[in-house]
Amino acid sequence: MRYFLELQYKGTNYHGWQRQPNAISVQQVLEEKLSLLLRNNTEIVGAGRTDAGVHAKFIVAHFDIDVNIDEIDFRYKLNSILPNDIAVKNIKAVKEDAHARFDAILRSYEYHLLLEKNPFLIDNAYYLRRSVDIDRMNEAAKLLLNHINFKCFSKSKTDVKTYNCNIASAGWEVKDGHYIFYISADRFLRNMVRAIVGTLIEIGEGKMKVQDMERIILSQNRSDAGYSVPAEGLYLTDVKYPDHIYL
Repeated sequence: MRYFLELQYKGTNYHGWQRQPNAISVQQVLEEKLSLLLRNNTEIVGAGRTDAGVHAKFIVAHFDIDVNIDEIDFRYKLNSILPNDIAVKNIKAVKEDAHARFDAILRSYEYHLLLEKNPFLIDNAYYLRRSVDIDRMNEAAKLLLNHINFKCFSKSKTDVKTYNCNIASAGWEVKDGHYIFYISADRFLRNMVRAIVGTLIEIGEGKMKVQDMERIILSQNRSDAGYSVPAEGLYLTDVKYPDHIYL
């Protein structure tokens, strides 16, 4: 049987999702606890590879076992042995060829930006300390939807077959005194969201013009884009799959 784990985690204490040889990762902790619970070495495959310090309000991973499980009871037992910064929200049986990464059809992220100091959010958002023009940033964000090649926002020396991403939506909102950037696409490149946000902030500060977004994207050059914002403000918030993969 193959199951999807629907998870949340606070990424502050982890060196990203993927296993690392000399640092603790979310994947490592989950595999160790699953293996303990199932009394068998168990590997998991995640929907994506969040970087060190990045959070996930919703992420999916799949694992295989030889027997059926009581999904509610299993979730309770797994949560009881996981650390407090990782939580299993749901477990769903899926078809044996369903894949947490390759079957995902849409992924969504948020980036949280503080313009005023807030001790309760300081580890979970980027405190900018400068004012920005949200209208200019939203005007520039709309231009992302006119393009598909986002090499300019990709981390250098990334081994990918294509830099094409289909962005479905992108824009800023103000909630509870801080700015939140929302973006959804079929896929994202390494560091892409953080580079987009850094570029939009520079546009909001007046360091770049709104029209510079078009020039940057067409350049396909990472050095033309803005800086990469810190990891603590970034959240993976949703991963969607076609209905037919679920049992």
